[in-house]
Formats: sequence, structure tokens, C-alpha cells
Amino acid sequence: MQFFSRLFARLIDGGLCFFVSFITGIRPQSEKQFQFSPKNKVYYANHSSHGDFMLVWVSLPQVWRMVTRPVAAAEYWQKNSLRRFIIRQVFNGVLISRQSDHPEQAIQTMSDALMEHSLILFPEGTRNTDETQQLLPFKSGIYHLAQQNPDIEFVPIWIDNISRVLPKGKWLPIPLLCDVHIGEPLKLIENEEKHTFLERTRNALLALNPNAKKESEKC
Repeated sequence: MQFFSRLFARLIDGGLCFFVSFITGIRPQSEKQFQFSPKNKVYYANHSSHGDFMLVWVSLPQVWRMVTRPVAAAEYWQKNSLRRFIIRQVFNGVLISRQSDHPEQAIQTMSDALMEHSLILFPEGTRNTDETQQLLPFKSGIYHLAQQNPDIEFVPIWIDNISRVLPKGKWLPIPLLCDVHIGEPLKLIENEEKHTFLERTRNALLALNPNAKKESEKC
């Protein structure tokens, strides 16, 4: 039974990746493009749509996805059996409760996962639906995760155009070319304060936004 469940999960993964690639143009990047290894990384990205983690997922080399787990909201993904199957069996997601009164448990859960895997997370904490803001302020969780795992590298990934592919409140994606920009890894510096680390990681992500670069060139 487990064999067929895993086989079905792999078929769904392949189908979803093909579908996302078809409507967005995103393709897995080559391992040769990166100067870092796939394990024990935190890929962090901007967040404006339910489809965000799929674009990050699809953009990673296929072999890398086998050691990567998306961090996802338990309240959303545990609503029905289909969602539970997808996040657990297809993506091997790390489920975190947003309503918990013990945020340290979420940090520990992610730290445990980092012992053998890489993670995909969104440090804004919620979807950014404000078109006047490129990026919301980062929540402190990414800093506490770095504190607990000082040797872990954080890789910024800017997702371009996904909010128009899967607008808020919509379930059917709109075909539109997207792009994913992957930056260089960074680590927590010894004795680095929280606000400094949050600003540094946020700026590293903003620096990958091609639209921001165009605006600065106009100025």
C-alpha cells in the first residue's frame, strides 16, 4: 500500500511541476548554476500567492527537490484529506500552526527538519496583497531559526509575477510568464542583532527584484 501511495505522490508531483512549468515558463535550473550544495539550506522568498512555493519548488534542480521541504501553514493544509495528502506525501511539507501560543515549537520543528533537509519558507509571514509594497517587513522567526542553526545558509529567491498568475481569491491560474531569481547564500554573523539580520536578509531579497532595479535606473 505504501509503495502505491509513494508512486501516486510522485505522479502528482510530476504532473503539478509540468502544469506549473506550462503556464509560467519556469523550468528547473541546472545544478551547475549554483556554487552551493543542496542540503541544509533555507530558501526564503517573497509571498503574494498560494502558488509561491510551487514556483520555488519547480525552479530547483529535480534532485535538489528530494532534500527540500516547504514550510506550510497547518491551518490551511489540514482542511481536507486531499490537501493533507498533497502537503505530506507529495511535498513532505513541514506543517506549522500560525495560531500556536508557543512559537519556539515551530522553530524547533524547522530546526529538526534542517538536520537532513533544506526548507522553503516565506519570512513575511503572510501573503503581501499591498501592491504599493514590494515586500512586507520580515517576522522574527527567520532570525530565531538562524540563531538556533548558526551554520545554516539562507538563500534569497525573488518570485516575479506570481500574484498575477494566481490572484488572491482565485483558484484557476492565469497563464503568464514568470521568473525566479536565486541569490547567493548568507549566514548569521556572530553576535548579529535581530534587526540587523532581518534587514540584511530582506535587502538581499529585494536586490533580486528586477522591477526595483528598473525603477532605480529611471531615477
